[in-house]
Amino acid sequence: MKKIFWDNPYQHTLQTTVAAVSGPELVFNETITYSFAGGQESDKATVNNIPILNSRREGNLIYYTLPEDHGLTVNSPVTMVIDWPRRNKLMRLHFAAEIILEIVYQNFHLEKVGAHIAQHKSRIDFKCDENISQHFDAILAIYNDIIKNNYPIEKGWDDVENQRRYWKIAGFAKVPCGGTHVDTTGEVGYVKLKRERPGKGIERIEIRLLDETTPPAR
Repeated sequence: MKKIFWDNPYQHTLQTTVAAVSGPELVFNETITYSFAGGQESDKATVNNIPILNSRREGNLIYYTLPEDHGLTVNSPVTMVIDWPRRNKLMRLHFAAEIILEIVYQNFHLEKVGAHIAQHKSRIDFKCDENISQHFDAILAIYNDIIKNNYPIEKGWDDVENQRRYWKIAGFAKVPCGGTHVDTTGEVGYVKLKRERPGKGIERIEIRLLDETTPPAR
């Protein structure tokens, strides 16, 4: 299965064919529809205007669940369309969280214990006994400089066979990650941070975009 969401995360429409069918679960020869992993929520998408209800990863394949009466068979031609505004916000919030996570690692050496990326906010949980908001000014000073300088984001393979990918900003960090990412830091945009305390010894940083405008897909 070719995962075009890695090759071109800006592509929102795809012509492909069905590779396998098992009841409501289908595998396609190519896909642009990201399936939940690494805390990043799945894309919302349709296949021939039929909604994808769910998806799961097994090995290097993604199985998509459609309604029982989908009517598709092996080799059926299909048009896959993702919700582009949602994808764009997920990409931006994902990378905003990645940058902030690296800033915290490098400067405050806190351990991450959880993360989630949704359409309107992302969050990172750290093992920490002090109020993490005391570091927000320092975190945002570094973050805003990275956004302002609009650095290119390199994306590639560490291990093709096992589908392990990375992103890299020269002079800042190289991080293993299989999510979808924008091409430059300027596309991510500026953010605001909020502190939450979800449990004893856990500090949460919530991240929201200051500008939720969705640029056109490429």
